[in-house]
Amino acid sequence: MTQQVGHPHDAVGATADPAGTVGTTVPGGPAGPAGPASPAAATEPERLARALLCRLSEPGDAVVGRWLGRLPAVDVVRAIRDGTVPDHPGLDSARLAGYQARLPGLDPETDLKRVRRAGGRFIIPGDTEWPSQLDDLGDGRPVGLWTTGTGSLRLLALRSVSVVGSRACTAYGAHVAGELSAQLAERGWVVVSGAAYGIDAAAHRGALAVGGMTVAVLACGVDVPYPKGNAELIRRIGVQGLLISELPPGEHPNRFRFVLRNRVIAALTRGTVVVEAAVRSGALSTARRARDLNRHTMGVAGPVTSELSAGVHALIRSGAATLVTDAAEITELIGAIGDDLAPQRSGPVLPRDLLEPPVARVLEAVPATAEGAPVERLARQSGLPPDEVLQRLYELGSLGYVERHGAHWRMVRRR
Repeated sequence: MTQQVGHPHDAVGATADPAGTVGTTVPGGPAGPAGPASPAAATEPERLARALLCRLSEPGDAVVGRWLGRLPAVDVVRAIRDGTVPDHPGLDSARLAGYQARLPGLDPETDLKRVRRAGGRFIIPGDTEWPSQLDDLGDGRPVGLWTTGTGSLRLLALRSVSVVGSRACTAYGAHVAGELSAQLAERGWVVVSGAAYGIDAAAHRGALAVGGMTVAVLACGVDVPYPKGNAELIRRIGVQGLLISELPPGEHPNRFRFVLRNRVIAALTRGTVVVEAAVRSGALSTARRARDLNRHTMGVAGPVTSELSAGVHALIRSGAATLVTDAAEITELIGAIGDDLAPQRSGPVLPRDLLEPPVARVLEAVPATAEGAPVERLARQSGLPPDEVLQRLYELGSLGYVERHGAHWRMVRRR
């Protein structure tokens, strides 16, 4: 349900006027320079205000986040525009001037229409589709999320796991990421990653290959295919899965936006798996954020000679990540207690493993020679009485392990 702020007809318009200001229409007062608000603005003022704030601030802006914790977005936009900001932690004149400098020319209605034309939507806290686990980010919680694709983000995130790693991955890393993601998708888990080259792309492709659901968290607008080399993959995710971003349509990525994007990946999912990461890999920031948010953090070991696995090994060695090798071990950590247990690993059970201890001791005493050995020698070797040894030898003979050859017992020779 969309949060209504103040009077049900309060509206924040955002069309640019000739003077370069942003008009706001409030009932009972004069219309702003942009004139009356549109019907969309009149029905959902909070959504329009948050769409505008996505342009005014960068993802994870804690100042705006603290502000939104105290005031509706409508009032935050009005305060920025008027410059009548009450005492607010972290907000100084320079930061306020930066927000105001971005105001001219912004048009949130056009952004909302643009994402709708792309088959998407803009979801905000209070919507039924909003994933409440993002609230764990506190003041760094997204102002809203632009998304295109199929399915409800909130429902998909309930059973999701992120698979991340190095862009310059090895063939081993790409293979493991694809296999893990395919196995997770076949178990009904949603694979989340960042649509970047390397491990991210392999994870998405693994889920898509088995008809699974995958979500890409982008560091650009959902209508911007970045990186270009993954344009077709991103298009497929938008059709078969979900694309989400904190940035409005048309926005391009930069280095800081990639790092900030990682916190959303970590918070959105039940756990994070790092497949390959060097010591300074950006994927480690996702793992650290997941750990700080009390999410399960997991790592896949690689060759000890590979620099691209050194960061993962350091995570595991420090206790910050749990070693996993397949989807069963991942789901055991992040799944329902008692329902997603990984099978116990063991070697094949041989018929000899099922023998009772005394029988096995006698069998071990029988030499692997053609002449074999008499009962007395076997008794000394096994440490059992001769009568019991003879009894066990006949049992072993019935099972096809040994045979009598005169006064001696020997192993049955198998072809």
